[in-house]
Amino acid sequence: MTQKIAPALPHEGALAYDPRFDVNGEDRMSTEQRGQNRTNGRVGGLPAGRTLAVARRAHGRIVQSVCAGWRRLRGVAVALPMSMTLACAAHAQASAAATSGPVLAQRALSGGGPTGAPVRLALIEGMSGAFANAGAAVERNLRFAIERVNARGGVMLRDGAHPLQLVVLDSRGATDEALVQLRAAADARIAFVLQGNSSAVAAALIAAINKHNVREPNRRMLLLNYSADDPAMTEDDCSFWHFRFDAHAGMRINALTEVMRGDSSLKKVYLLNQDYSFGRQVSALARSALATQRPDVAIVGDEFVPVGRVKDFAPYLAKIRASGADAVLTGNWGNDLTLLVRAAREQNLKLRFYTFYGNSLGAPAALGDAGVGRVIAVADWHPNVGGAASDAFYAAFRARYPAPLDDYPLLRISVMIDMLAHALTRAGSDDARAVATALEGARTGYGSGFHPSWMRADDHQMIQPLYVMQMEKAGTAHVRFDNEGSGYGFRTLLTLTPEQTVPASTCRMRRR
Repeated sequence: MTQKIAPALPHEGALAYDPRFDVNGEDRMSTEQRGQNRTNGRVGGLPAGRTLAVARRAHGRIVQSVCAGWRRLRGVAVALPMSMTLACAAHAQASAAATSGPVLAQRALSGGGPTGAPVRLALIEGMSGAFANAGAAVERNLRFAIERVNARGGVMLRDGAHPLQLVVLDSRGATDEALVQLRAAADARIAFVLQGNSSAVAAALIAAINKHNVREPNRRMLLLNYSADDPAMTEDDCSFWHFRFDAHAGMRINALTEVMRGDSSLKKVYLLNQDYSFGRQVSALARSALATQRPDVAIVGDEFVPVGRVKDFAPYLAKIRASGADAVLTGNWGNDLTLLVRAAREQNLKLRFYTFYGNSLGAPAALGDAGVGRVIAVADWHPNVGGAASDAFYAAFRARYPAPLDDYPLLRISVMIDMLAHALTRAGSDDARAVATALEGARTGYGSGFHPSWMRADDHQMIQPLYVMQMEKAGTAHVRFDNEGSGYGFRTLLTLTPEQTVPASTCRMRRR
């Protein structure tokens, strides 16, 4: 039974943060700048007298204690006001803002940027738990993109310029917790929700937003999806209130199997995927694509692993070895991929890995030399694509996040935020329906030639280039940049133009 209590808490204003110390300037996920200004005796880049500093530290300890106690109560299913979620998230942002470096705080005070009320974006993602590293990477990319929009003047609504502002809500990677955070965002009247690191979570959020928007037509919400790749979300289960900015699993599988078609040494493939909707879709799509592209290849295994729960993949690798497979095809991501490829290296398995995400989050470093020429990945972009515009984007990201472990730029997230900013400006409003209408058919990159893409109005699926790439040592031909300081990078094997990635659509959009 859920117990409802009314704890004694500081008034809501005590948990709110001073916008002078945020304006998207906090950077909890940076590994280099954390704590820098605290040692310099400054708060958010502003001189802090001793009395004020002591008071702020005392206030911070009180609020941290309240929020920690609230999280513990949440852990034993005690229902508390939804406003606490955003209040504690706001405090976390403010606290981190005080240690993120003076430049961004000074920018907030300079008066040169947008001055209207922020357009808030709620990131609902697993910031703790098994896939916290993936959540941290997303947050870095969002902050990078939002800062660039705000540096250009923000978004122009009918009443003037407004900055974008990120609110981070930790779902702990769980669907139920994500729905709790969605209610918190709705209660705070945040219209734009960002999520991607789980198709199961994304599907639940879409269903909840569909219902919310019927009940609350004056408080509608949009879900902007940067990574949840189950095709159903832009096919039979498509929604006017959902936009996907990543290639879905079918598009990625088609690109991978195009490369597999030319690999004459490939005879046997083992399918290993995570046991949820996305992993099962990858398996089914791989079977279908291989039957068409490589009917001579035998599928010698088709197995699913519990998401985020396997710490030792050695038993799975033993089955793969016994099957005689030449290659593994996997949609695993996060630690479920890193631990898999690490176990393959430790067992000295000479396999080719055809992956969705083998270029990310520690996988190249985990494999080392064993992955050279053997790990294949597919993505909408990678640092070795080449060209002045691509190199400039990568250089800007690395200047913002110079630590090697932070080296995971996601171009599609910057494209998503840019498209949202332009849609807000075109709509002249932060009304979800008006913005959704402005996003339909939006195009980017055609003027510059860098990453030409468009948002298909029929199903809200982004159509963009795809690259299939192979792991190599940095410094070899076409591998100027490595990944995460590992000494290993990727070279392009196949480039597909946006027109070559267009999938068939079964969506029957209800624009209500």
